[in-house]
Amino acid sequence: MEKRLENMLLAVWTVSLVATAGSLYFSEVRGYIPCELCWYQRILMYPMVVIGAVAIFRKDFRVAVYTLALSVIGGLISLYHYGIQKLPALQDSAPSCGQVSCTGAYINWMGFVTIPFLALTAFIIIAVLSLLMLKRQKETN
Repeated sequence: MEKRLENMLLAVWTVSLVATAGSLYFSEVRGYIPCELCWYQRILMYPMVVIGAVAIFRKDFRVAVYTLALSVIGGLISLYHYGIQKLPALQDSAPSCGQVSCTGAYINWMGFVTIPFLALTAFIIIAVLSLLMLKRQKETN
């Protein structure tokens, strides 16, 4: 039973690490300047790499509460960000995001995959894994 929890925790850490590395690749290698909403998503994703690493080392599965909270909030921001990129009705009412427009898309793979979409995918995966970890912990107690 504990091995499954360890694997889920490792998966949470891996997803957060890949998402963090991806965002750093886009900004530091490709030179894409993050908009304000991208920064909020980063603020919620980056700590999960450290939190996850410490939790793996300590085998602390209670971290799922924190990763769930961070991923739900981050996912909501990503969903809104993706919406203002893809839905004209939201673009018209989108707030000014500062130096870089939040409605712009540096990438648009296959016509729908943008950076906020990638972040949303990572946040959803982390949220689902966190929920499964919490459920498994409840079953074992």
